[in-house]
Amino acid sequence: MRMSEMTRAREGHLRWSLVIMAVGLAVGLLAGFAPQRCHAIETKARQALLIDMQTGAVMFEKNADEPMGPASMTKIMTVYMLFDRLKKGELRLNDTLTISENAWSRGGAASQGSTMFLKVGDRVRVEDLLHGIIVQSGNDASIAVAEGLAGSETAFAEEMNRKAREIGMRNTHFRNASGLPEPDHLTTARDLALLARHTIEDFPEYYNFYSEREFFYNSIRQGNRNPLLYKAGGADGLKTGHTKTSGYGLTASAIRGGRRLVLVINGLGSMQERSDEAQRLLDYGFHEFENVQLFKAGEEVAKAEVWYGETRELPLVTQRDILVTLPRTARPGMNVVVRYTGPVPAPIAQGQPLAVLKIDTPGVGPIEQSLVAGTPVERLGVFGRLVFAIKHLAGSLAG
Repeated sequence: MRMSEMTRAREGHLRWSLVIMAVGLAVGLLAGFAPQRCHAIETKARQALLIDMQTGAVMFEKNADEPMGPASMTKIMTVYMLFDRLKKGELRLNDTLTISENAWSRGGAASQGSTMFLKVGDRVRVEDLLHGIIVQSGNDASIAVAEGLAGSETAFAEEMNRKAREIGMRNTHFRNASGLPEPDHLTTARDLALLARHTIEDFPEYYNFYSEREFFYNSIRQGNRNPLLYKAGGADGLKTGHTKTSGYGLTASAIRGGRRLVLVINGLGSMQERSDEAQRLLDYGFHEFENVQLFKAGEEVAKAEVWYGETRELPLVTQRDILVTLPRTARPGMNVVVRYTGPVPAPIAQGQPLAVLKIDTPGVGPIEQSLVAGTPVERLGVFGRLVFAIKHLAGSLAG
């Protein structure tokens, strides 16, 4: 390692800021690779976002924070609320909900929209309603769930908004459970990707509902509208959406080779265009990027100098695995830097935060991770500190 920057300051005793370039790490990781730029891609979608779910890295985005109508992608939150009740034991799959006149008139066959073809007065199992929302995109099923869980769709929408804020959806406002167009019923591609990520992580026991290709109910068989489920690409969810205003959209997830990606696209002109763009963007994410483990949890990244300690230096370690998503051809441009203020005065507790690891890669942006003391260091006694000070002074004079 070499020191690329050093400044001095006095705070009772001499301290200085170190910026250490981890050259040895870079050489070890990058040997054999030639610098190249990742292949650029565009999309016909008005809004788009592609992320690696494990690292959170954004591989592609276009107007990802632009307000947009979610259409039936709204139902991902409706289902999230239902999954939440099931997980908490407040509801069971075999419980039944009654179909109201409102659910039938606004979302049933009479509405001429996406429907499960429910009838007024039917008592329908929660499990069937889940299939009806996810596979058939039933507006009637969505309204029935909203009324059954909150008393009214308006009250349910308020619960949806509270949950959205709770999980970090900062630019979303729901007005209903189905996604039927209403003023101010808006979200963003980034918020939908976050909702998809929470759905997958929070409810692994129920997420498989999203991968079912068809559902037979009331003597009617309907196929899942997610076009990726019928292709050999590892897709296993989530939900399509379409209105005249918003265009054709899709929130999707796929897993290949142990990597899971989440994609949101919206504003496309046709079902075929939605299918083609979704497949193309997912292929791009899987082919052009890879996840690289830089350090394992507890691994020494660098050493820090210690002031008045029983040892002169200590290891700086990571508390968790450090995994980054990188363009396959961009690793030679990686710059790994450790920053800390030192020497660090003893005593030092094991696990005490002391430094920041910063990783810069062209086209990816900075990634920062805290580093902590890998071992404890006790403070020297009075005599030891005196000897240390004399040696340090002598070294300074000699320098």
